[in-house]
Amino acid sequence: MKAMLQLVLLGVLGLGIFAFLNAIYTVSEVEQMIITQFGKPVGEAVTTAGLKMKVPFIQEVNPIDKRVLEWDGSPTDMPTKDKLYISVDLYARWRITDPLQYFLRLRDERSAQSRLDDILGSETRNAVAKHELIEIIRTTKDRVPLRDVLLTDVEKNRDLGALVPIHKGRKLVEQEIQAAAAEKVKVFGIELLDIRFKRINYNESVRPKIYDRMISERRQIAERFLSEGNGEAARIRGNRLRDLNKIQSEAYRQVEEIRGVADATATEIYASAYDQSPEAVDFYEFTRTMQAYKSIIAENTTLVLSTDSDLFKFLKSMNPDGDVMPPEVSQGRSPNSSE
Repeated sequence: MKAMLQLVLLGVLGLGIFAFLNAIYTVSEVEQMIITQFGKPVGEAVTTAGLKMKVPFIQEVNPIDKRVLEWDGSPTDMPTKDKLYISVDLYARWRITDPLQYFLRLRDERSAQSRLDDILGSETRNAVAKHELIEIIRTTKDRVPLRDVLLTDVEKNRDLGALVPIHKGRKLVEQEIQAAAAEKVKVFGIELLDIRFKRINYNESVRPKIYDRMISERRQIAERFLSEGNGEAARIRGNRLRDLNKIQSEAYRQVEEIRGVADATATEIYASAYDQSPEAVDFYEFTRTMQAYKSIIAENTTLVLSTDSDLFKFLKSMNPDGDVMPPEVSQGRSPNSSE
């Protein structure tokens, strides 16, 4: 009997220890607990860390994360207000602020992520459809892009590559999505902390058209630069020819002036040298005439001259043997005749 009693006591003690161990649970700093009894929540959520108690075997502990959680959506194609299809990749940060409401409506994080996919995807699509593409790409409306001065002048003159006026910017668009989605997820006990565009890209179907338009605009700008360059080159060549003609004209004038002064000086020197006696004058006349013969008479040259011409008088004074006759003979007088 005593042995039987001891076994019963040991059994009761073991059962009590097992029940005690099943009745206690711990709550960490990053968790909050929902106690359920037969699948239904009992009491308020346990949000403070420490060692806690519950009814053993009947009640169960359902841990819920207290930390900031991440939602990372998959890229989705959607149209903008200017009818351009883009692929938007969005991410968000959220946390559970009402564990009881969260547990009643969603139960676990997998269901919460699925519901966030629906809500955030829908609000993102609505916001993108209400704004131009530039509003979503540019960070804020106050940001001024850096531009090439020459390129800016060309775009002003030809209205090429002009930027669409920005009224909000990507930051305000993100705030619109967050404000609209926060109200919808609030009923699930979730607080939406932040939303950001991770990546925005053109849809594959419209990307070639966008690139073609960009290439066309750049080509028009390049042609404008080329046209202006050709015009400037023509102007420079015209100025070069004008300056070259002016320089050549000035040089020719100076050459002719120097040549005229030189001829006058030479003539003055010749005159002073050959005007010293009548014989010197005759010799100068003879040498200059011989130089003229050399310049104007060549092979197969025919001269039609009067016998009384000054140029012909030395030709008449030549005898057949090649000697020069005295002046009185060349004038038709005998060398021994007297006047």
